[in-house]
Amino acid sequence: MLRLVVADDDADDRMLIEEALEESKLANPVDFCVDGIDLLEYLRREDKWAHLKNEPLPGLILLDLNMPRMDGRKALAEIRHDEKLRRIPIVILTTSKSEEDIFRTYDTGVNSYITKPVTFDRLTEVLTALGRYWFEMVALPPDQ
Repeated sequence: MLRLVVADDDADDRMLIEEALEESKLANPVDFCVDGIDLLEYLRREDKWAHLKNEPLPGLILLDLNMPRMDGRKALAEIRHDEKLRRIPIVILTTSKSEEDIFRTYDTGVNSYITKPVTFDRLTEVLTALGRYWFEMVALPPDQ
């Protein structure tokens, strides 16, 4: 079963995403990271994530753009430049509606860009659709 990792610095948003994933009946395991550095350590199985060293990489990354220490834009660029990580699908889930962010992230190799819904019901709908698409319909490369 493919794993999902969510990188978002806002504790309330992480809680809402977790609740929406439960509501959407997505059975895939989910991990949460608090910024881009934490996400890269998770993906590289470093520091507090070293216990996952023998686990497969996640099948999908949900990535916020505006985070401290390392934002999602920089994390996206680093992931796409890493041979071991570049094939992992990345969906931007952010409050930014900036055309510059949309163009820049697609140019960097993001798979989808979604502006965070403002209601819990809509967030649940979005995450249900994402789960169905990425975990039930799409063929992903082996070892993901």
